Amino acid sequence: MAAVQELADRTKSDAKCYIDPTIGKDDETADGSESKPYQSLYHALLQHLDKPAPTYLTKIAPKEGSTDAPAWEEPAKSALKKAVGRVDVYKKKLAKEQAAANKEEEERQRRLKNLEEAKKIVLMEDESLPAAVRIKLNNKDVTLGDGEIKGTRVKVYGRILNFRAQKSATFLDLKDGYGVLQCVLQAGDLTKCYDALMFAQETALVLYGELRKVPPAQKAPDNRELHVDYFKVLGSAPSDLDAISNKVSRQQDPWDAQMLDNRHLVLRGENASAVMKLREAVEMAFIDTYREMEFRKVSPPAMVQTQVEGGSTLFKYDYYGEEAYLTQSSQLYLETVIQSLGNVWCLEKSFRAERSLTRRHLSEYSHVEAELDFIEFDDLLEHLEEIISLVVDKILNNPVSAAYVKLLNPDFQKPSRPFMRMKYADAIEWLNKQDPPILNEEGNLHVFGDDIAEAAERRMTDIINRPIFLTHFPVEIKAFYMKKDPNDLRVTESVDVLMPGVGEIVGGSMRMDDYDELIEAYKKNGIGHEPYYWYTDVRKYGSSPHGGYGLGLERFLAWMANRHTVRETCLYPRFMGRCKP
Repeated sequence: MAAVQELADRTKSDAKCYIDPTIGKDDETADGSESKPYQSLYHALLQHLDKPAPTYLTKIAPKEGSTDAPAWEEPAKSALKKAVGRVDVYKKKLAKEQAAANKEEEERQRRLKNLEEAKKIVLMEDESLPAAVRIKLNNKDVTLGDGEIKGTRVKVYGRILNFRAQKSATFLDLKDGYGVLQCVLQAGDLTKCYDALMFAQETALVLYGELRKVPPAQKAPDNRELHVDYFKVLGSAPSDLDAISNKVSRQQDPWDAQMLDNRHLVLRGENASAVMKLREAVEMAFIDTYREMEFRKVSPPAMVQTQVEGGSTLFKYDYYGEEAYLTQSSQLYLETVIQSLGNVWCLEKSFRAERSLTRRHLSEYSHVEAELDFIEFDDLLEHLEEIISLVVDKILNNPVSAAYVKLLNPDFQKPSRPFMRMKYADAIEWLNKQDPPILNEEGNLHVFGDDIAEAAERRMTDIINRPIFLTHFPVEIKAFYMKKDPNDLRVTESVDVLMPGVGEIVGGSMRMDDYDELIEAYKKNGIGHEPYYWYTDVRKYGSSPHGGYGLGLERFLAWMANRHTVRETCLYPRFMGRCKP
């Protein structure tokens, strides 16, 4: 009651403050006058915390049925006590916040003072030490200090991945795109200088020191650490609101708008960069494997005037007044050079104008394509099994690329051979025999002629859980150039290679080698053959049985790296540099 009595004593003045619970406002539009009353006693008290207190008057409505006018009366003691209690709580909160702000300001001033003092410390390299050898962080061929044995003094460049400042030392995890190295800065000038106090993730620097083995019972990458004797910051990084950890985070969805806009920063993360490094390893494995198989690499054009996979997915553009397209596939060009170069392959960009945001669609993707001369359909299947297996073996047999696979997909197993062979008609029957049946996109049982949807195809592959050669697709759902099976003219000698977890990674077929049959295929598909004269001539001048395939590099990589979408395997999955508000 003391607080209430104190307030009552303070309110004995001529000034008045009006409170109307019905029409009053607890905001800046009210001033406590009779014409602009507050709504609550609590808010009125807050407005006079540091001012002489007025007499508080609350509007009392007349009893029901009464003709009396509303009256202004001083609040009841119980109402005043309740309001004062809330004010006391608010004042304590204010005091706590002020204390915290004071402490923060003291800390800021102390830090500013320390930073000013730190600027006086000038680091100098000790000229009496052995000359430092520059190495990359993946270089393991360096003598490590151990006990009284001196290690090699090295110079390393990189950026701070993580750091922790302790009383006795500051520990940095340095990265350079090749490896990670723990660096130890013993307490002293090295840790008290201005640059050390301003360390942040992604700070770029060069460090000098002795490489030593990590003490027993402690852990560090490659069981070694750099004992720093000198360093120099080459490029600072923000540690405030602009810090990289505030821009991108492992916990965020990498495909939300903010993360895509900051893809250039996402790529600095361990997983994203590992995917890019594995991608390079996959490309190199294909290059080496094709070279060993004596395939010649060619570079077909990306700007074309013919279609390969249907006109609906063509990116059109004006080529100096003529209609032209970005290529859907290099296959037609590859077919025209096997006669003089032998088996050929390429790794080029292909483009599909499919406005489809699915797990496996890209408008621009890297296309591994190959054409083989003088083969039968079984030869094509055997080659596909061989090339996929050899590429996977090369990646897993290389300790560097194998480590990326282990990081990204710890449970990855190379595909078991032989791959399962299943005809399209048998797949239709298999889908319908499941309990419950795996239905088509219309919600019905599959029938011969359906283009088996991705979801059904993936589910079948995951249940069977082994690589599948899905073969002999109907003529109506495949491209015009695919050769018909001579034993069943309803279907083509075609194949999709399906892998558990990702679905289709390769599509291939035997190509029509008969001139008249190809001319008829043009007509049936409504394609004028004149622009394809160069392709048709292949059948006129020494035609031969041949076949080929296309492999989406991003799908192959998504399979090996266990990525949910093929977009995750792209350096930049959408345009960058768009204007942002």
